[in-house]
Amino acid sequence: MRRFNIAGPCHADRHYMIPPERRFGECPALVDKQAYFVVHAPRQTGKTTTMKALAGALTAAGRYAALHFSCERARAFPDDVAAVERAVWGSIEGAARSDLPAALHPPARVDADAGLFLGAQLARWAEACPLPLVLVFDEIDALTGNGLLSVLSQLRAGYNARPAPFPWSVVLCGMRDVRDYKAASGGEPVRAGSSSPFNIKEASLRLGNFTEAEVHELYGQHTDDTGQAFTDEALSRAWALAQGQPWLSNALAREIVEEMRLPPTEPITAAHVDEAKERLILTRATHLDSLLARLREEPVRRVLEPILAGELPHHDPLNEDHQYVTDLGLIAPDPPVRIANPIYREIIFRVLAGDTERAVLVERQGFIGPDGQLDMPRLLDAFAAFWREHGEVLAERTEYTEVAAQLVFMAFLHRIVNGGGLIDREIGIGKKRIDLLIRWPYTGEGGQRALQRVALELKVWRDRDKKGDPLPQGLAQLDQYLARLGLDEGVLVLFDLRSAAQPVEERTHLEQAITPSGRRVTVLRG
Repeated sequence: MRRFNIAGPCHADRHYMIPPERRFGECPALVDKQAYFVVHAPRQTGKTTTMKALAGALTAAGRYAALHFSCERARAFPDDVAAVERAVWGSIEGAARSDLPAALHPPARVDADAGLFLGAQLARWAEACPLPLVLVFDEIDALTGNGLLSVLSQLRAGYNARPAPFPWSVVLCGMRDVRDYKAASGGEPVRAGSSSPFNIKEASLRLGNFTEAEVHELYGQHTDDTGQAFTDEALSRAWALAQGQPWLSNALAREIVEEMRLPPTEPITAAHVDEAKERLILTRATHLDSLLARLREEPVRRVLEPILAGELPHHDPLNEDHQYVTDLGLIAPDPPVRIANPIYREIIFRVLAGDTERAVLVERQGFIGPDGQLDMPRLLDAFAAFWREHGEVLAERTEYTEVAAQLVFMAFLHRIVNGGGLIDREIGIGKKRIDLLIRWPYTGEGGQRALQRVALELKVWRDRDKKGDPLPQGLAQLDQYLARLGLDEGVLVLFDLRSAAQPVEERTHLEQAITPSGRRVTVLRG
């Protein structure tokens, strides 16, 4: 039986998968042009599956001896040039024995000095091979330091020496574009230009996410195999949450099918997708943890902080920080600047608020009323007291200072809501606001299941805000949010972080206000 794959390359006989040849894009045409080029994409987007299929298809067509192999085993030798070269060549020999017919295997290796060894082997193989060689260096960014410099320099030297025997086409495949490959153990990026060890690339191709139609196709394969259907609402919700990110799209479905153990006759609903999302966030699989470990890197903070605060960041694809965070997959590659998908956005906020959340010593039960609904007046009163006593100190400890106050509020909210309800988040890019929607299930009259929805908007008043008190703007923005949700009342949380603000003990209070269209709003000033 096939299943949704979240680890390693996909195999058509074992996994639901989108046909990899659909993702080849310009690769076959570039190979025909004898190009040396780059394919890059964030981790867990199907690079290995696609590139392995490309090599197999090129070889099967009979025109090329195409081989996909991994540079991963050379990771342990960042500055030992000889060890890196031999590790890479060993991977080539092993992959050739496995994937190519004997007539296309490389000849026995010959001795050569460090810095020349890999080029010498490739030249001898290209001369002996009856077909043009096409090599896919997967996980090329596993190499760093002098080892990476040596491999790239030897490829460039062989390319420049053609028509002397050398591989016909080379594909460098990794998470980053070649312009950012680390060429020194200090980690400084090598930019394209005269100093680049690989200034011969003809193109840099980015492997994209699945389209919405492809997500439907992927999930439809499970329905075809088992008869278990995804409702239209479930398909829409999965697309909205993951935005076609391949690992997330597979992980959501796998969580539902294998971990939540639904009966195969039970249709999969949007509620199941939401539950799977929460489970993924709580378990923090290896892919998510490795991604989020980057949050405290300075280039990542510089890009993400204004986005999370609702500022209007400039979309500059040539900016090094922007390129780096895009290549990591944390932000979308196209404008407007935004977090790549709602699941990443949710996890980023939870991770950044995590340290503060551990300092919030409140129990959820104290904020649930007799009717089972959240007692929002009590919750806001409790947070006001918490902010007066601890808020500023906790905010000062947060690395993301532009969004520190909002993170303290969300940490407090997490302690109460998470595990009992859900929090949906939106960032008003350019509007300096974060919108939250609490969805709290409870048992209503007659034992019927009901859903309480509470909308909140978070804003900050800083010295640089020249328009004065942002309350009128916040009420107008919240009015639009409430109208979209079909709600008649909401909460506006306004943090006054100006240097001239009153002491926190004096300025923190609750008041009532009315939006431009007459909706009731509780304003929490802090």
